[in-house]
Amino acid sequence: MEIRKKAQAGTMQSSDLMVFLEPAQTLRIDIESTVKKQFEHLIRQQIETVLEKHGVSAGLVRVTDRGALDYAIVARLETALQRAAEG
Repeated sequence: MEIRKKAQAGTMQSSDLMVFLEPAQTLRIDIESTVKKQFEHLIRQQIETVLEKHGVSAGLVRVTDRGALDYAIVARLETALQRAAEG
């Protein structure tokens, strides 16, 4: 899957997250989180797993997390990826 255009998914509600995607030459993952010190490595691992599953090797992935659980991270990222690949 290729990130062809800017896309986003999610909300800024508590226990949710916003995912922003845009095309880029390399892969970069930026994470902002209310629980960054404790869980950034787990959030990053979840994101990398989803990107690998979909064959994404380039793009800017920005995540603003408000304490989302794993299933929410996966759902929001997959939705944003589908939107970014359309067209």
